[in-house]
Amino acid sequence: MSLINPLNNTQPVAGASQPVVPAPQTTSTAQAARTESSGQTTTTGNPFLDAIRLPEDSLIPEANNQELTQEDFFSLLSQQLSMQDPFKPVDNDKMIAQMASFSTVDGINNLNDEIINLNAVMTSSQALQASGLVGQKVLIPSDTGFITDISDVDRELRGVVSTPEAIKEITVRIEDEKGQLIKRFIIDGSEGGNVDVSWDGLGTNGEPASSGIYSIKASGRIEGKSEELAVSAYAHVTSVSLGNASTGAILNLRGVGGIKIGDVLAVSES
Repeated sequence: MSLINPLNNTQPVAGASQPVVPAPQTTSTAQAARTESSGQTTTTGNPFLDAIRLPEDSLIPEANNQELTQEDFFSLLSQQLSMQDPFKPVDNDKMIAQMASFSTVDGINNLNDEIINLNAVMTSSQALQASGLVGQKVLIPSDTGFITDISDVDRELRGVVSTPEAIKEITVRIEDEKGQLIKRFIIDGSEGGNVDVSWDGLGTNGEPASSGIYSIKASGRIEGKSEELAVSAYAHVTSVSLGNASTGAILNLRGVGGIKIGDVLAVSES
C-alpha cells in the first residue's frame, strides 16, 4: 500500500522528482520574524540581510540649543565644587563673583524680552495716536501730490517751497505724471525761508485738470544763477497701518502711497 503525501494530497509517481517540502521555521527564526513585523526589532534572522539592512535610526544628530541656561550654570558650578582640590578650595569671593556674573547675564536677557514687549506696546500706541490724522493733510518731503474732482478742497494742491535766502520772484511749474507742463506762475519769495504755494487745479486756459498725480516744481535766481528749489507737498491721509517696531506707524496717503509718521513735516487742518 502506498503512502499519501499529507502536504499535497497526491500519490508519488515512480521516477518523478519529489517536491521539496520547506523545513519548518526554528523557534528563533520564527520569533525574529514575528518581532520584526510587530516593530520590536530590525533583525530578520538572516545574517546577510541584517548586515545590508539600512539603519532605521537617523544618523543626523538633532539640533541642540547652544545657549547656557541657569540649570547649566549650576551644573557646572557643582562639577567645579566636586572636582576642586580639598587643600586649595575655591575662594568664596570668586564663587560669589561667578554667581553675580551669571545673574547679570540672566537679567540682561530678561531686560531684552521686556524691551521687545515695550516696543510692541509703543507701536500699537503710536498707531492709535496716528489714527487721529485720518482725514487730515500732512506735509511730506516730496514735490508730488494728488488732486481729485470730488470737492474743491481736494482739487487744490498745496505745498511749501524752501529757499536758502530771500528771492524776489519764485517761478512755480505744475507738471503731470508725464512731465508735461500744466501751468506756470510766479510767487513772492522776498521773505525767504519756507514759502507757501498753492495751485487751484486749473490749467493755463482755466480748464480744470483731471484727477491724478501732479508735481510742484520751483526755481529762482540765487547769486545771479537760476537754481531749482526744494518743494514739499501736502497729502491727504486716508488710513493708518500699524507697521512694526522699526518702521512705526505708516500713514497711507491718497494717490501717493505710504509714509512713516516720523517723516511727516507738518500737519494741516484741511
